[in-house]
Amino acid sequence: MTDIDPRPTPAGAPPATNSPPAPGSVTAIVSGILDDAHTLLRQQLDMLKSEVKEDFRRSKQAAEFGGIGIVMLTVGMLGLITALAYFLHEQYGYSMWASWGITGGLIFLGGAALATTSYILLERFNPLPDKTFHALKENLSWKTNP
Repeated sequence: MTDIDPRPTPAGAPPATNSPPAPGSVTAIVSGILDDAHTLLRQQLDMLKSEVKEDFRRSKQAAEFGGIGIVMLTVGMLGLITALAYFLHEQYGYSMWASWGITGGLIFLGGAALATTSYILLERFNPLPDKTFHALKENLSWKTNP
């Protein structure tokens, strides 16, 4: 097989060949820059995918343990709430409605404190993949300001 360009050439012009650009030519430099940019972009995307997968894996693991913990805490708290209400009624002579009111108020205050703590923690949380974006920003600044 021969490497012949099927396009017609003007009379007297040599046939076109499919050879790579000469080193040092503008075409070679631009081609190298584009190849480097493509490689860098591919690496950044791979890093982003990897970081998102790792964050998702950690979040999933935390959610699994958290879900089981919440169920166990709920069952335990229901038992303790009931015990506290009956304890206040029997030991201190409060009426049942007052015992349940005191118990409910204490649980409400504890829940409000936990909800506030959760809100503060979520305000500090950034779901974006910081490492990847920092590396991308650094690479882009290096490419634009060599």
